[in-house]
Amino acid sequence: MTVLLVAHLVVGLAILAAAARLGRAAFLAGAVPMVAAVVYAATQAPGVLDGRPTTESATWVGPLNLAIDLRLDGFGFLMVLIVSGIGVAVMAYGASYFAPSARSARIAGLLVLFSGSMLGLVVADNMLFLYLCWELTSITSWLLIGSDHTNPSARGGAQHALLVTSAGGLALLGGLIVLAQAAGTYSLSAMLADPPSGGSVGVGLALVLAGVVTKSALFPTHAWLPGAMVAPTPVSAYLHSATMVKAGIILAARFAPVFAGVGAWRPAVTVVGLVTMILGGLRAVRQHDLKLLLAMGTISQLGFLLVLVGVGRPEATLAGCVLLLAHALFKAALFLVVGIVDHQAGTRDRRKLRGFGPGWGPVKVITVVSAASMAGLPPLVGFVAKEEAYEAFLHGGVGGFVTLAGLVAGSVLTVAYSVRFAATLLVPAATMQAEQVPAPPPAGVFAAPAAVLAALTVVAGLGVGGLLSPLVDAAAHDLDGRVEPVHLSLWHGITGALGLSLLTYALAALVIASRRRLARIQVALAPDVGGDDAFAAGLRGLNMAARRVTGVMQSGSLPVYCGVILLTAVGAPAVALAVNGGWAGWPQWSETPAQTLAAVVIIVAALGAVSSSRRFAAVLLLGAVGYGMGVLFVIQGAPDLALTQFAVETLSIVVFMLVLRHLPGRFERPPAGTTWLRGLVAGAVGLGVFWFALIAGGVRVANPISTELVQRSLPEADGRNVVNVVLVDFRGLDTLGEISVLAVAAVGVVALARVGRRRPVEDVDE
Repeated sequence: MTVLLVAHLVVGLAILAAAARLGRAAFLAGAVPMVAAVVYAATQAPGVLDGRPTTESATWVGPLNLAIDLRLDGFGFLMVLIVSGIGVAVMAYGASYFAPSARSARIAGLLVLFSGSMLGLVVADNMLFLYLCWELTSITSWLLIGSDHTNPSARGGAQHALLVTSAGGLALLGGLIVLAQAAGTYSLSAMLADPPSGGSVGVGLALVLAGVVTKSALFPTHAWLPGAMVAPTPVSAYLHSATMVKAGIILAARFAPVFAGVGAWRPAVTVVGLVTMILGGLRAVRQHDLKLLLAMGTISQLGFLLVLVGVGRPEATLAGCVLLLAHALFKAALFLVVGIVDHQAGTRDRRKLRGFGPGWGPVKVITVVSAASMAGLPPLVGFVAKEEAYEAFLHGGVGGFVTLAGLVAGSVLTVAYSVRFAATLLVPAATMQAEQVPAPPPAGVFAAPAAVLAALTVVAGLGVGGLLSPLVDAAAHDLDGRVEPVHLSLWHGITGALGLSLLTYALAALVIASRRRLARIQVALAPDVGGDDAFAAGLRGLNMAARRVTGVMQSGSLPVYCGVILLTAVGAPAVALAVNGGWAGWPQWSETPAQTLAAVVIIVAALGAVSSSRRFAAVLLLGAVGYGMGVLFVIQGAPDLALTQFAVETLSIVVFMLVLRHLPGRFERPPAGTTWLRGLVAGAVGLGVFWFALIAGGVRVANPISTELVQRSLPEADGRNVVNVVLVDFRGLDTLGEISVLAVAAVGVVALARVGRRRPVEDVDE
């Protein structure tokens, strides 16, 4: 698995580097690692489907618990087939869809990188590596959506998608860290096998759910998905049918069997899923742009999927696995059909499409089969998924009945917009107006990838018992051990689920018959502000708030900056000290009279430096403070440290004098009204440091490192001056960095001093 991820990375980067020379061949080259992933999954099928996951592990940064842990179980196997299998179809389709160009080759390279990121996400077992792949899918999708950087709509759609999904990604990271800390492990499988408990778990799950909602375009963050439809159709077919939007669903499927009963997870998932399903369906039946119709339908289906995999019921989890596969097949095929129509007819507006002549028969068949599966009609795999979903909630009590009613309502709308889509391509050519020219039929190789997906939809439906059952059983059982083996079938007799299916079709027929009246009602009830408007308003508000905060915080006043930095540096530890305690009492103030005398000199010199109005006097008094500290070091028996202190202090005074001779002799005193405020800040910082030193010295639990440094100074560095050995040997790189900082600061001070000495240039009339 690691080799496959590296192969995606290498091939994707190679295609990007050679984009100008590859042209359409980039799509064929990009399909190679995806085919390899499918082949690898097939070789692992016997063990994985029998309940023996394939695992790999490679330590990345051990002390930080960063590792590339990969685990291919039944659910991961299903998702690898979807991610890589659909990817192969999209790459083959892209070779016919795009004209040869460097831009199309770059899209192929980005698709390979995206596929590798998604592949890593579905097999990741380390939660930090999972998050890394999660964010890589956001970045690569941003590049794919905005691939036409000259188009403002493409840039806007890409920005919208990136900001929303990245915000959710940050929430997800917080949730994963909280859960991992509670569980004591960053292994996803280990945490799910022994789930943590406690108040922090609820917070972590809420953050995870925020990531799920944003990534899978669920209400109320769904508005980014329609805007992303500005991307080329192959990109939409891959990202928004089988991969990116499924990332949140995948995570919900992993977490729900264990955590569905914790906090508000189950009610939140149910409400968000049903609202998304119904609102997405209502928007879909109004669309005239076929691609937007599918986008809204995708949002609706994602809500359906969230309910199934997120409520934590074993039967619903099984239905969710069936729907994951069915949705990937029929939605990818329909997106490819839209691309064919747009490519050949020059439009995807159903109002401008009036009939398709000879040669369009195969595309019509693909459309009918895929739309019928989306509508849940037999004998297709979509029908099996819908039947299993209905059956899962038939006996769930009051809560199950309410959820089931919502699913039926959403499914009615699904049938309606499926018929609306299919009817566009089935209009007879005789209805064309005289001035209209029939669109030329596509080449066979252009329609072949969509035909393969439609054929798989039929095969999965007709062979549901022998082909689909083992795959779905393994996937659902690895998600939830309570899932019992089930034999999927198109016909289970006269059941309640079948009755609900017939009711769905009847209500859908009623909706289609009254579509004009329904459209008027929707227009009348539609809110004035949509998701895009809300996002734009939020972005404007964020920018306005940022400007105001920046105007206040970045005032240009050096004293204000210093005050904020010092108070933060002292206040944050002070809070921790106040909460955790650790006060060990007052220490002995003085051991000898010499210490007292040195301390008095230091205090007097410090007060003099603060109150002095002349720069040279302040520097000399500040030097006296440093020399006083050196005397204390001598009294305490550290002459080597004292020598270092005297040398540094002498050099500092000389440097100060050399610089200050270029500046005015006196300080510019601040306004009288601010002196007391500066005094308070200085006093607070002094007391904070004093308090921190007292407590830190009394709560030491480990041996001080100074003992180790003293013991190793002579044998390892041949030095008796421990301070110098630490500065030059043990911490040599740190000292080099400090010297570099001081050198840069010195250059800046000298430059400022020279600027201050320059006389203003008088204007001279020429």
